[in-house]
Parts: sequence; structure tokens; C-alpha cells
Amino acid sequence: MITKQDKNQVRKKRHARVRTKISGTAERPRLNVFRSNKNIYAQIIDDVAGVTIVSASTQEKGFEGAGNNAEAAAKIGEIIAKRAVEKNITNVVFDRGGYLYHGRVKALAEAARENGLEF
Repeated sequence: MITKQDKNQVRKKRHARVRTKISGTAERPRLNVFRSNKNIYAQIIDDVAGVTIVSASTQEKGFEGAGNNAEAAAKIGEIIAKRAVEKNITNVVFDRGGYLYHGRVKALAEAARENGLEF
């Protein structure tokens, strides 16, 4: 009998494989993306120090609208980029979290690029 693999397990495996090659430093931190069915989250992380420098999500107070569409992802990309530029961070490594570069992940990345982040 053929069993279907759990999508999230496959994604986690893919993310672990990518993370062996990608790491954030103080000069060039990692922009991590996580998406759930209802929300999207983004963090800028310095892996050397083990510190989250900046974060944004659709669950924050003051965020208006649905959290599970490309429009919301673009808003989060804009917010994370503005917060990063305030802390003098312009160069980051993009970590798509094992997700395909498509839809909400792509919208977040493009909005972050438009608002000052380079990757």
C-alpha cells in the first residue's frame, strides 16, 4: 500500500537541508519566513549570537485584514523591511523555510526588497 507523506514533514526535511548551507551573521542576518494556514510570520535572525533582531507577523496588534493571503504577506514584508532599515540592516540572507518561492512567500520577499532589503 502506498502511503502519502505528510506535507509538513517533507517541508521540515527540505528546510533542514537548506539550513545546513544558510546561516545568518551579524553583518548579514537571516530573514526567516514561516506560514501557517491562518497567518504569516517573518523574523530577522543572527544565528551566531542566537538572537532575533526584528520580527513581524499578522498576529500583531494593529494589523488589519486577513492574515492568510498574499496581500497580508506583502504588508508583513513591508513592515519587516522598515523595521530592519531602522536598525541599519539592509543585507540579509533569505530563508524561505522549505516553502516554494510562490504565492505568499514570494509576495513577502518582493515587498521586503521594494522597501530596502537586499537579498
